[in-house]
Amino acid sequence: MSEARTGTAPTVLRIVLGKRLGALRAKARVSREAAAKVLDVTPLTIRRMENSEVSLKLPYVRLLLQAYGVAGSEADEFVQLAKAANKPGWWHRYRDALPGWFSAYVSLEDEAALIRTYEPHYVPGLLQTEDYARGVLRAGAHRNADELERRVALRIKRQQLLLKPDAPILWILLEEAVLRRPVGDAEVMRAQIDRLLEATAMPNVTLQIMPFAVGPHLGAFGPFHLFRFDLTELPDVVYTENLTGAVYMDQRPDVAAYLEVLDNMSARAALVDGSRAFLREIRKEL
Repeated sequence: MSEARTGTAPTVLRIVLGKRLGALRAKARVSREAAAKVLDVTPLTIRRMENSEVSLKLPYVRLLLQAYGVAGSEADEFVQLAKAANKPGWWHRYRDALPGWFSAYVSLEDEAALIRTYEPHYVPGLLQTEDYARGVLRAGAHRNADELERRVALRIKRQQLLLKPDAPILWILLEEAVLRRPVGDAEVMRAQIDRLLEATAMPNVTLQIMPFAVGPHLGAFGPFHLFRFDLTELPDVVYTENLTGAVYMDQRPDVAAYLEVLDNMSARAALVDGSRAFLREIRKEL
């Protein structure tokens, strides 16, 4: 995965296999230029395959594995995984309402063992009620009613992730401003806070509130998400979003900087019990 990526994004499996191809090439001491000659392509194509920027064409995969000295059951298994990696994720059926640059986010979210999120503006999508999600999405770029409902449906579908037997750990830092910003009427906001309170009882969810009283802090520049995986080939990935796209970072210095900020903010935010009490107080005010 490159430091910044836009456009249609790969599944996590394709990212892993791209990294494995690069590792096999390095182990065989084959340069990208030599690998490119095997396929009669440019070295750029090899780099793009290893960085999961293109699909893994099975004839190319077989030729490269042969050139790297990978044969037998190991090669067969790799090819089968490549077939699976080229299949679209479950979210593909929502592609009419899903920005291309957000596809990678859903794939990372779907495979992560740990998701850490800092959100200064809105409740994160995994914990939004349907009415709250509709209000947030309606405030975005202009879209027709059908597209809006498709995006709401996708957002609610994603929430099933938290109920899986192997559900990830979700650790959220939420600014007080999120709870003070009305999205819909008081009834919508009460239901949303009830949803957050319910989430605090889930064993795989940690929710901390960052009160205004904390004052300035390192994360105040904007929302971001950090994904960690059980897959050894896949490093931590940080996701940030802007008006027209997104940035995915996996370089160690970048990720370490965001992780340090998360740890610093977690130490300053209200603890879980205090955050639960804070939510109840906010709800009383509505």
